[in-house]
This record gives sequence, C-alpha cells and structure tokens, in this order.
Amino acid sequence: MTDFSHSPNPHRLYRNRSTGAWCGVCAGVADYFNIDVVIIRICFVLSFFLFGPFIFLAYFIACIALPVRGQKPAKMKPEEDQFWRGMERRPDVTFSNLRYQFRDLEDRLADLERTVTSKEWKLRRQFRDLET
Repeated sequence: MTDFSHSPNPHRLYRNRSTGAWCGVCAGVADYFNIDVVIIRICFVLSFFLFGPFIFLAYFIACIALPVRGQKPAKMKPEEDQFWRGMERRPDVTFSNLRYQFRDLEDRLADLERTVTSKEWKLRRQFRDLET
C-alpha cells in the first residue's frame, strides 16, 4: 500500500545512521547537499574552533530533532535527482520549466492530431494499403 501522507521528494534533511559516525547528522547533511561526508565533517571540526562548544550543542539538538532515514532511497535517474533538488531550492523556476514542457507537449499533440485527422493522412493510408 502506498503512503500518500508523505512527500515523494526523497531530498529531505535526515540523520543517516547507515553511513554516519555518531548520530548520522553529518552524513545526513552530506546527503542533503550531495557533498562528500568527509567535507562536512571537516567543516564541523573547523566550526568548533570558530563557535566553540555551541557547535556541539547544535549537533546534539540536530541529533534529537532530525528524523532517522528509514531505508536507503531507491536510485534515481540523474534527471529525476536534478528535478527534486531544483524543486527544493527554486520551486518557482521548476514550476515554470514544467509549465513550458507541458505547453510544448500540448502543441506537439495538437500538431499530431491535425496530421492524423487530415484528408492527406487518410489518402496516404489508403495508398499504403493498396501497396500491400
């Protein structure tokens, strides 16, 4: 049974316990931004020198507040991945692109319909049937 109460968007901020070291916060942030987890961990350590113990407090708050990713999401096509990441960051641009694609599809379908319903199409079909 499909659960329709959750968004189909796989790009949410979760804790990733499967690839995480402690609680999976850095691994979840790395998955969210599509960055290597090592870079996020280095940034976490460097931010300790800038912000002191407050960064550990923020880490443990994130550890409590962020949900754990239940299962590894299915592999997506690169186009799907790009769509969902764009939807998160700039939904108005993504909506505009979708609207353009649907208008283009509608125009192509209208051209196809005009071609198939034309008298020339019927005549060509009759000639093709006579040849066989």
